[in-house]
Amino acid sequence: MPWKNAHVFSPSTFYVDRVCYTKILPQETPGNCIMRGIVTTLDMFECFKDKVGEVLLPGDVFSFELVPLDNKADKVICGPGLRRNGDEVLVCKSGILRHKPPNLYWIDSIQKRYVPAKGESVIGIVTVKSGDVFKVDVGGSEQASLSYLAFEGATKRNRPNVQVGDLVYAQFTIANKDMEPELVCIDSCGRANGMGVFGADGLLFKVSLGLVRRLLAPQSDIVKDLEKTFPFEMVVGMNGRVWVRARTAQQTLIVANLLESCENMTTQQRQALFRRVADRVT
Repeated sequence: MPWKNAHVFSPSTFYVDRVCYTKILPQETPGNCIMRGIVTTLDMFECFKDKVGEVLLPGDVFSFELVPLDNKADKVICGPGLRRNGDEVLVCKSGILRHKPPNLYWIDSIQKRYVPAKGESVIGIVTVKSGDVFKVDVGGSEQASLSYLAFEGATKRNRPNVQVGDLVYAQFTIANKDMEPELVCIDSCGRANGMGVFGADGLLFKVSLGLVRRLLAPQSDIVKDLEKTFPFEMVVGMNGRVWVRARTAQQTLIVANLLESCENMTTQQRQALFRRVADRVT
């Protein structure tokens, strides 16, 4: 079954001709772009764009005739949920097909299981302090390792003050299925850049990965609307963990509950809820 290794979401680039061979589940109607056993001569981009905004399921397949192309504008980039397998593009997750111009496609799904990926920033919990390495729980299938030298200004004599149970905001430098994940709390220039130990007097909770991407989006509408209620601090990890802190414990709990309730709300429902809460708190 093509979705056996659905946890491998490495972006890839593939090259296609204008001939599109596509197939999907039997319930698809003959008029759709994706059909079982039917060959259509459609433009590759049109074939994808016809399904943008629609729900796809694991096992759906886009098949194309591969030809070498020199023009970068003709390349398509597969994001999370789509995986190339030879001359086919497999749908690995159930969700809505999204498109970002000019040629990026991915599956937007509600998922809580986190698979580590290189370069992603996450919130971890220190579980073991052993010699020169800390073991950190990031919510994946196994714990990640964090060296004591992976902090800004850390040396063999000047070790960071990290205890079991501390929260760390770190970035993956190694994350694949064959090696133990590794974290660092510094960027390429050796600066902390917001990473390190944090979490005093705050609340940590977990949300879906889809809500995390909405919170981390530039000019996020959810964050803008919530800022109008009362001031707060927030740290969001790509592993679905969110840490918040407001002026009081009551406001901190309110912020956490509002963020969790935003999962399945429309924009109008969310704004009405935020206004109602703000009126009661003030």
